[in-house]
Amino acid sequence: MKIVRVQYTTTPEFAPLNQANIAGIVKELKELNHPGIKYGCWLLPDGKTFMHFDQLENEAAHELLTSLASFKKFDADLWASGLEIEPVLELLSPVASTEEFWG
Repeated sequence: MKIVRVQYTTTPEFAPLNQANIAGIVKELKELNHPGIKYGCWLLPDGKTFMHFDQLENEAAHELLTSLASFKKFDADLWASGLEIEPVLELLSPVASTEEFWG
């Protein structure tokens, strides 16, 4: 299992487009309905800091996520946007949860 947390801050002007791009990823993932990918994103109270939390069954599931057309658009737009704070990626280890995970 691979659990990834990513947090970054966009400009206020880019935040709405970023939200739309993230909605595109969610739409494509829902259509794909891959049982090994759980993806979520939250907006912090400042309205421009985003926190993604991905739970992936394995590295292949992670590679599938990042290969999606919607993810590639999100990634390209994000890096071209002039971020206020660049993404910080953390790999997490599970301790306990009310939700069932893989492995």
